[in-house]
Amino acid sequence: MRIRKTLAALAAVTLLFGLSACQAEPEPAPKPKPTAAPTPPPAPEPEPQPGAGPACPTDHCTTLTITGDMLFHPGLWRPFAIPTTAEGRNYDLFPLLEGQKPYLDRSDVSVCQQETPLGALGGVFTGYPVFNTPPELAVAAAQLGYDVCTTASNHTIDMGTEGLNRTLDTLDANGIKHTGSYRSEAEANEVLIVEANGAKIAFITSTFSLNGFEPEAAWQVDYPLAPERSIEKAQRARDLGADLVIGVQHAGTEYSTVPDVQQTGNAHALMDSGLFDFVYNHHTHSIQPIEPYNGKFIAYGTGNGISESAPYENRVNNEFLLLRIQFAKQADGTWTTNDLAWAPATNLQNGGYKWCSVASDAPQGVCQSPDFDADVRERTRATVNAMGAEGAGVHELLLTQDPPLPVVAPAESAG
Repeated sequence: MRIRKTLAALAAVTLLFGLSACQAEPEPAPKPKPTAAPTPPPAPEPEPQPGAGPACPTDHCTTLTITGDMLFHPGLWRPFAIPTTAEGRNYDLFPLLEGQKPYLDRSDVSVCQQETPLGALGGVFTGYPVFNTPPELAVAAAQLGYDVCTTASNHTIDMGTEGLNRTLDTLDANGIKHTGSYRSEAEANEVLIVEANGAKIAFITSTFSLNGFEPEAAWQVDYPLAPERSIEKAQRARDLGADLVIGVQHAGTEYSTVPDVQQTGNAHALMDSGLFDFVYNHHTHSIQPIEPYNGKFIAYGTGNGISESAPYENRVNNEFLLLRIQFAKQADGTWTTNDLAWAPATNLQNGGYKWCSVASDAPQGVCQSPDFDADVRERTRATVNAMGAEGAGVHELLLTQDPPLPVVAPAESAG
């Protein structure tokens, strides 16, 4: 009996294990499948920035327009006297220079050379040999569209430290940036970098002379014409992120249409440093050639920005050169010169002083006479091209060949 019970128990146990063995092992809970991180949307393509002026061959260009010495004698300001305004102004000099505005409107940065010190409103003004120019000139420069004025010249300290400081204060008051002379040592150690259409442009100036005047401090003016000083400042500009560095020289032999050894030597030294993208020159009161140099350009003489008439033997004083240079940003981030153009001008129209373009498309009509205008234009062409500029693509600037200016909608009234 006990044996049967034992066998029965063994059979029950066997059955129990058999049933357990027949049951499937529970499957582990499925692991969640990894999900791919959402793909971020592609970065938007940068908006093209063609800039002002000629058609841009890449997505990004910037254009610089340059004029020569603003050389003011009494005959330039007296015809433009007006009744004293509420601001104390006694002259309206915009009509004298308004012919420049269509050119400056087609530029991202426009640069003048403030050759002479600016006086106080209502002050006593003088011309050659020691200049003191009506401050209303800065008002006109701002109205024309100048962004920058360089101030290193042989006349920078004609009115001493007071005149130097007043000139810079007046430019500041009219929203015009400046470099070349300074109110403090800290200011002198700064580098003027202007951002335009996404390009950071530095300006490095120097003058060969102060006409025998001595500054109170050596740092007040970018003087003398020392390539090593300009190169050191250009390196600082690059270290600060400048994309383009422009060298500005005030030097040369007056009324000469050929650059002298000092001009060429200094300009070549700047270019050979590899830090400069363009070098230009004023002071000679005459137009001088543009030299293609190692894939870049040196403009040796812009003539005056405006001046009274000189005698016939120095008639080059009465002929001006406006330059416009376009730089294009390449795929590797570098900038190269894409276009360099020149416009010739003279200082009279309808018998009165006025900056007047004698370009082939005659944007201001006849300046003095058709024959006179053509003579100035062709003399300018021959001088500009005397060192091979035309063969390197430099050409006359014709506003009629530019893309049309964008139409700006009038601002809505707040009322």
